[in-house]
Amino acid sequence: MLLGLVGVAAIGPVGYPAWLAWVTRHATPVEPPESQRWPGVSLVIPAYLEASIIGAKLDDLERAIYDGERQIIVVADDPETATAARRPGVEVIEAAQRGGKAAALNRGFAAARHPVVVITDANAMLAPGALPALARWFADPQVGAVAGEKQIRGGHEGAYWRFESWLKRRESLRGSTIGLAGELAAVRRDAYRPLPPDLAVDDLWLALDVIEQGLRIVYEPSAVALEAPGESWRADWERRTRVVSGALDVLLRRRRLLDPRSSPVALELWGHRLARQSAGALAHAALVGWALVRATRSRPAAVFVLAHLAAARALRRFVRGEPVSRPEALAAQVLFLQLVALGGMGRYLRRDRLALWPKEAR
Repeated sequence: MLLGLVGVAAIGPVGYPAWLAWVTRHATPVEPPESQRWPGVSLVIPAYLEASIIGAKLDDLERAIYDGERQIIVVADDPETATAARRPGVEVIEAAQRGGKAAALNRGFAAARHPVVVITDANAMLAPGALPALARWFADPQVGAVAGEKQIRGGHEGAYWRFESWLKRRESLRGSTIGLAGELAAVRRDAYRPLPPDLAVDDLWLALDVIEQGLRIVYEPSAVALEAPGESWRADWERRTRVVSGALDVLLRRRRLLDPRSSPVALELWGHRLARQSAGALAHAALVGWALVRATRSRPAAVFVLAHLAAARALRRFVRGEPVSRPEALAAQVLFLQLVALGGMGRYLRRDRLALWPKEAR
């Protein structure tokens, strides 16, 4: 039983990455095809309580260099954001009441005129060259979407996002990644299906829609969206546990795709999502319980408990803003993510996976 728990706990951080590295060891990175003409792009920004930053976002998009036609659409779920977004060259879709991000994307795609739609959050600024890096992939008719790269400016999530980027790169080499992030992604307009408005996690659902149509999602690391660090660990906890709860909701609603016999990305869903956000965290918690019971008579159990106490101490110091070493920061982040998975499962079981979550104005 103990070995079984260790195996389940290790699938997400060790087993799945090792499997990905093995199956893609001989894969050659594919370059996007050369295109004689840049496709037109429609940029859709879903925005709620973003009045103070939407202007900077639009300035950023207008500065972005892109040789093809572009259309900028702000889907505003509150009147203050809609007012702040109005300027020449920007189409503002104002909702009578808040509908959530999935509903905002549905309205934005319905208004899009160009064959490529770029989704980008109001607080995500684009690095130079991001739009061409995304758009060039659509010269390949088998590409249905392109996943960009999210980076945190000077934040505490560096190791986490490097790991996520490595997974997406390897999944893309294998055929298709499922790591479509809402901060920056491009989608072939004809491949978009209207999203259920009650989704709490829209990007995973959208990725599965694209893949179900036999299209690929490629990862483009040079298409970078930059975000400022989160305001607090409390806000980070709220966001991350909400994402886990919403992702579990998506996977249970689309559980047919978890069957390798009917889904080309079943193993990715198990390894990239379920193992890390449910089974692995439960197994990890069971191992901690096992170690606590046996710590007085087992040296490995005692070492395991002490390691978690050290990680908890580092996490406490990190949350308080006290200086920690790089190993301590990594240990704190690993422990935090395990707790997030458990908290997210709790929210899912409580049916706390609303599309309209509380949000502070930015």
